[in-house]
Amino acid sequence: MLDVLLSVVGALALIVALLSGYVHRLVLSTALLALLTGIVFGPAVLGVIDLPTVVEGHQEIHELSRVLLAVSVMAVALRYPTREVRPCTRPVVILLTAAMIGMALITTAVASAVLGVGLGAAALLGAALCPTDPVLASSAVTGEPAEREIAARTRRLLSLESGANDGLALPLVLAAIAIAGTRPGTGALLESLWQVMGAVAFGAVTGRLGERVLRGAEKGRTVESGPLLLYTVLLALFVLGAAGLLNLDGVLAVFVAGLAFNAASSRGERLTEVKIDEVINHFLLLPLFVVFGAMLPWQEWGRLGWRGLVLVVGVLLLRRLPVLLALKKPLSLRWRDAVFMGWFGPIGVSALFYLTLEAHRLGADPLVLAAGTLVVAASTAVHGVTTAMGLVLYRKANAEKAAR
Repeated sequence: MLDVLLSVVGALALIVALLSGYVHRLVLSTALLALLTGIVFGPAVLGVIDLPTVVEGHQEIHELSRVLLAVSVMAVALRYPTREVRPCTRPVVILLTAAMIGMALITTAVASAVLGVGLGAAALLGAALCPTDPVLASSAVTGEPAEREIAARTRRLLSLESGANDGLALPLVLAAIAIAGTRPGTGALLESLWQVMGAVAFGAVTGRLGERVLRGAEKGRTVESGPLLLYTVLLALFVLGAAGLLNLDGVLAVFVAGLAFNAASSRGERLTEVKIDEVINHFLLLPLFVVFGAMLPWQEWGRLGWRGLVLVVGVLLLRRLPVLLALKKPLSLRWRDAVFMGWFGPIGVSALFYLTLEAHRLGADPLVLAAGTLVVAASTAVHGVTTAMGLVLYRKANAEKAAR
């Protein structure tokens, strides 16, 4: 099965690489192409990739999403020079507190009302689906069209929020696990404090140390000159693995390590040259979304019936957009930027990571996994299709503003 999967993913990657100029003009995103490829080659259509559903094989999805998130949040941390990050501190803190909690509560309420489930299951969905995915969000903030059309501050805010809230969503997920399970709330609180505070400290130390080690190796000429992408990816994998051994929030630790590395480094131009974000978003996400497409729980989705469709519409429309519009003034956003950020906060890899984490802690709940993965698949499709349209509408709004 591994050979079949490698062949399918490899062929898709080659097609995307060879036709990259044409693919970038397509309405479909790379993630959506990979998802559709997984569906076509999966058990639902051709049956070439024979994998269990996410309900049965959630552990494989969890590990794949964990690694991809680590590399992605490292890319976000290195995307902008530190001098451009500092002015964004206050609005990012607002996004990581008021906005994220608001998104979790709204999603919980929508899930409870539509699915008719108890507080525990609704809270599991609300916590897992609240983070903004850095992998899918990158398509709206990176690349020549986005950099030409979207205000630099808006792109930075969306990038930094998506990188940080993937790790900082863990306390909300642990609280939801405590509500849904039998673990006391004090235990979830203590674990959250240890995982988050420990991850921040560990990430800061390893990021700064990693930059100093690289600088020393370059001065001593013990390392050959090469792309910084390779070194930072290896650093991300090391931090992720070590944080896991220490029972820390690995994704958050990697993001903090990237920020610390970036703050101590003067290699902004080298990071630009390797185009780290494009590599991640167009190639490293392919295996996960092909596997996810082949593992979609079609039968469980069918049991949701009309409730599944209402849940998707409710979450996509209510989870984020109203929150960003309400916070427009504290975030110092113009209307077009608030609408853009409110819509392009996709649900993707991070949601898969937390849905499968909840399944690992509590045991697989078919309803929660079915509803959660349905929203992830829908967000991948809807946000992938509307990215190009969103850039056009944003440009028109800018032109109308300039004409007044």
